[in-house]
Amino acid sequence: MFWGDLEGTMWRLSSLAAIILAALISGAGAAAAESVQISINKVDQKMTVAIDGVQKYVWLVSTGARGYSTPSGFYTPFRMEPDHYSDEWDDAPMPHSIFFTPAGHAIHGSPHTKSLGRPVSHGCVRLAPGNAATLYALVQKAGMRNTRVIVSGGFDFGSAAQIKKPEWLKTSWWSSRHRASQ
Repeated sequence: MFWGDLEGTMWRLSSLAAIILAALISGAGAAAAESVQISINKVDQKMTVAIDGVQKYVWLVSTGARGYSTPSGFYTPFRMEPDHYSDEWDDAPMPHSIFFTPAGHAIHGSPHTKSLGRPVSHGCVRLAPGNAATLYALVQKAGMRNTRVIVSGGFDFGSAAQIKKPEWLKTSWWSSRHRASQ
């Protein structure tokens, strides 16, 4: 009876040791995860990406135009979507979206590459599609909780709490004229 109890105890101890060892190994991997810092300068209209504190990329961006401010601050991304379409802006494509404010501000690819370097967006941070794909892969690899988004520079025009479509875009010229004549 004594030897049976000893064998069971030894088996439980060796199982516990294996679990602890696996936890330590996976914990060490998490501690060694890359960190990504995405710095967006609204004055220069540039994004700098650093991995583990080493600058790797500098890209042109488009941040919010007057009235559609990209809010300054320090953020941690909380949602990523490879093929997002805007609910606010007529299903506009937003490939490789990295959302960083609850109001819907995101970093995403844009086909409007000729506008990069100027503040012309509705509040999001636009990137060339290839750069957006590269950034998305970096954040996906490092994890959102190991990623920081820092938006700085310029002035925040008005409240950036919500991105809203202007009223004149919500109705067409024809529908507003047609209603007025009835």
